Amino acid sequence: MANGDKIPAKMTAVAISQPGGPLVLKPEKRDVPEPGEGEILIRVRAAGVNRPDVQQRKGAYPPPPGASDLPGLEVSGEVVAVGEGARRWRLGDAVCALTPGGGYAEYAKVHESNALPVPQGFTLTEAAALPETFFTVWHNVFERGGLKAGETLLVHGGSSGIGTTAIQLASALGAYVITTAGSAEKCEACLKLGADRVVNYREQDFVAAVKEATDGRGANVILDMVGGDYVGRNYNAAAVEGRIVQIATQGGAVASADFAKLMVKRLVHTGSTLRPRTVEFKGQLAAALEAQVWPLLAARRVVPVMDMIFPLREAWRAHERMEEGEHIGKIVLDVA
Repeated sequence: MANGDKIPAKMTAVAISQPGGPLVLKPEKRDVPEPGEGEILIRVRAAGVNRPDVQQRKGAYPPPPGASDLPGLEVSGEVVAVGEGARRWRLGDAVCALTPGGGYAEYAKVHESNALPVPQGFTLTEAAALPETFFTVWHNVFERGGLKAGETLLVHGGSSGIGTTAIQLASALGAYVITTAGSAEKCEACLKLGADRVVNYREQDFVAAVKEATDGRGANVILDMVGGDYVGRNYNAAAVEGRIVQIATQGGAVASADFAKLMVKRLVHTGSTLRPRTVEFKGQLAAALEAQVWPLLAARRVVPVMDMIFPLREAWRAHERMEEGEHIGKIVLDVA
């Protein structure tokens, strides 16, 4: 293993002391992880906060086998050690990375293929807001959903980290974007990011709005993190041959749906989770992002929308912010 100088034996990390509310997140001392075959060790400077972290804290989303029990699915920082067989990165390289866990800490290890260079001109705080949402959106909207230029994308939860990313990427790549949001402020933010039509779901039926915006055709791709009664409504809002991609079920994992509608419209309703997927699969996503999306980031045609930044030791405040539901874009922890 090649490593730089002055890597300590211990580090500060934020752990889940027991399942529960935000205050169960407690700073503690942990051993600094050692990178294994094909892995790199990152001195973490910032870590993204995501909805799966909240679910893990509540005891509802355990880490996959072999992953750190610490929350945190994305980090940015410098490479400080390189495991056997890892050849892409050198000591001192600035990277951001998708991790299966362990991001709420001063050091995190990750397979070298799951790391990407910090885009030109980006701060490490901005870079920490990229991996989880960009990997998720790219795979689900463009690979599973097959969104193409000229098609219509409906994004639910447009002001979330996933939503703000999906709006920008789809718009930059030539799609017509409709999104839902729950307040006037959030609707305005989505329009500024490039959404062509925004529906305040508290005041208007999104099915009717989608039909109106598309002259009755419906949306070609729907990205949904709600589930529940949105399932049947998505079938109504979808175009013939539409693709509905489920990435979360915040409104309920069990729903009733009219499958005759699915058959008549020849719909595809698919879904995925990212965290349990293999290192190899995530590496393929990273390669696609570097080729297709990183140039858009370098040109700042697409940027992460930053909500609030909290110190690592106050991760509980970041979780409170997320659960309040008022955030627009990404919440990040400052680890430096």
